[in-house]
Amino acid sequence: QLQLVESGGGLVQSGGSLRLSCATSGFRLDHWTMAWFRRAPGKEREGISCVDSDGSTHYSDSVKGRFAISRDQNMVYLEMSSLKPEGTGVYYCAADPAGEGGLGLYAYEYWGQGTQVTVSS
Repeated sequence: QLQLVESGGGLVQSGGSLRLSCATSGFRLDHWTMAWFRRAPGKEREGISCVDSDGSTHYSDSVKGRFAISRDQNMVYLEMSSLKPEGTGVYYCAADPAGEGGLGLYAYEYWGQGTQVTVSS
């Protein structure tokens, strides 16, 4: 059974750092594109970072230079630094078996349950 389980969320002060983890099981993510999405309060879910099967990484303008995505065997990570209050939201790990997702929402077939990140000002 394919599963994605996020962890590492929490409460952090503005300017602080957090590391999110996504543990995957039930499939080999070697050839898949993996991504992190964020749903801020009252907003639509948005793609913030993805990593392709060849290791190429992509970031939304809102997090570029502050966040770093990586993958290692069955894990996907999101290192977040210089966090801002607008970074508050539920962060989701997602998997795209076709490897074409980029930061687009609808290409991703598999999702975790999300982990809450709250950045206080």
